[in-house]
Amino acid sequence: MKKNLSIFNNSLIEKEIENEILSCNEVTSEYGLKLTKEDVKELIKTRNIALKKTGRIEFNGEIIDKIILKFCKSPFISQYNYNDTINELVEIFYNYKNEMLDYLSDDELIEIMNEFFDGYCQGSLELLEGKILYRISDNIRNGVRDYKNIDGEKE
Repeated sequence: MKKNLSIFNNSLIEKEIENEILSCNEVTSEYGLKLTKEDVKELIKTRNIALKKTGRIEFNGEIIDKIILKFCKSPFISQYNYNDTINELVEIFYNYKNEMLDYLSDDELIEIMNEFFDGYCQGSLELLEGKILYRISDNIRNGVRDYKNIDGEKE
């Protein structure tokens, strides 16, 4: 009986997360972006896989909401690539949250991801993940004070 209750609670939590994410459509529709229920279920699945892969625990969908609301203004996101881009950003977030040894808050990491995605990377997720966040996490692990310095110049 206890096992069934656990499954029931998980489905209630996931339903609540789904509703929170869908409510982001109120803001993102101003930018011509909208997620369907199927898109949201895919995002939650991506989040759950990323959490399991990185050994992290999260009890709400707040990170997905924050990523959606931060990136919806990007000139590099359209309805065509919206769902795929947000899915990749969620996965990248959790991977680099670990790589950066939790040095940055969730909001700081999302802000940096957005800053470089819209700026230096010009919308390239590959560049964001493979170069920018890799260098920043390397800087953090090596104690570089100006960890956002991606040019490799010494302080």
